[in-house]
Amino acid sequence: MVKAAADSPLLWVIRDELGLTGSKFGCGIGQCGACTVHVDGHAVRSCITPLSLVQGRTVTTIEGLDPHGAHPLQKAWIDAQVPQCGYCQSGQIMQAASLLKDHPHPTDAEIEAGMNGNLCRCMAYVRIKKAIKLAAGETVGARA
Repeated sequence: MVKAAADSPLLWVIRDELGLTGSKFGCGIGQCGACTVHVDGHAVRSCITPLSLVQGRTVTTIEGLDPHGAHPLQKAWIDAQVPQCGYCQSGQIMQAASLLKDHPHPTDAEIEAGMNGNLCRCMAYVRIKKAIKLAAGETVGARA
């Protein structure tokens, strides 16, 4: 239970009150995706989501995707050597997990549409797409 005001951005509650720092602050207006978390299994931008909207719902951060870092996407990110600076990667992975939940074997067009809005200043988009495809091969029957 947190004691933040109902209009507090979810991101600040996650980071400042719960001490989970995997979700990053990027733009503060929901445009970059660095703060992406799941609410009831769907990707949302936590920097613009007020705490009141998640009351009684399940919120999952990158730390909760797989506590041991063994989610197919986390493994694929390493195998495809995606990260450069790494700042956007937790948001990228959380968005990709939501994408794979809806499209277990996505086409290139589905990946591009599903990941649209998650920005990477290092321009690792080709490796991100490769990692999503690698993970898609492992997510059959798995929770993404």
